[in-house]
Amino acid sequence: MESNLDNLETKVGRLTDVVIDAIPGIIGGIILLVIGKYVINLVNRLLHKRFEKRNVDPSIRAFISSIVKIVMWVMLLLTVASQIGIQTTSFIAALSAFGLAVGMALQGSLSNFAGGVLILMFRPFGVGDYISSANGTSGTVERIDILYSTLIGDDGVRIFSPNGPLANSVIKNYTKIVQRMFEYTVSISYDKNVKDAKDIILRVLRANENVLTSPEPTVFVKELGNSSIVLTVRAWTKREHYWPVRNSMQEKIMLELERNDISVAPNPTQISIVSNASDQGRPVKTDS
Repeated sequence: MESNLDNLETKVGRLTDVVIDAIPGIIGGIILLVIGKYVINLVNRLLHKRFEKRNVDPSIRAFISSIVKIVMWVMLLLTVASQIGIQTTSFIAALSAFGLAVGMALQGSLSNFAGGVLILMFRPFGVGDYISSANGTSGTVERIDILYSTLIGDDGVRIFSPNGPLANSVIKNYTKIVQRMFEYTVSISYDKNVKDAKDIILRVLRANENVLTSPEPTVFVKELGNSSIVLTVRAWTKREHYWPVRNSMQEKIMLELERNDISVAPNPTQISIVSNASDQGRPVKTDS
């Protein structure tokens, strides 16, 4: 019994010694953590001030700030671990193995990271640009981060697009151009005069001061359909006027054509009729 008590006292004494010996390191680690956090925030603020002074692109600001913050936090945690008494060599080895495992599990995220680097290096678009990608995503760029770019869609919805697919797809940047073309198709009946319709459409376009005269608006026959003549209308306007002009001109063209007794022909509807059971497989097609 006394032997067991002696062993317990010995173990408690050793544990007490370990805790007492570790207290200075723990206190030092806490102090380092507090000071390090303050330094990281200070460096981040100084970086932002420097970026603002040099008028650095906001997307590059966010990207560099994120990288610097991550690197400094890793260095701080390693320093704190060393101060507490943790062997940083084994810690770094474990961290490397963990990083490799995470890297294999998050290949898509690494692709997004690489895409973010490429976007910021070659800058196919920046904050404030209106873009559309091959996958159908379109909107005004609000922010470019390491993994995702944030866009504001035409309906005001915030879109988070992964940088990997975005960097590897065809991107249309409408902000980089000074003027944009808008296009309509107009169908008229065969019993109407094509030249008159073209003249009316051109007159409507030229009456709008926001429709450019160079390049000139054009109207031409695109297709001779089954029940109508299909015209293509093309005109140019300045980038900032694109949506108002594009949305208003189509209605004005339709109203002016109708006012001159040239009604816009409806698209033909194809109907398949099976007259009886013996005719199945041989549908009769009609256009209406």
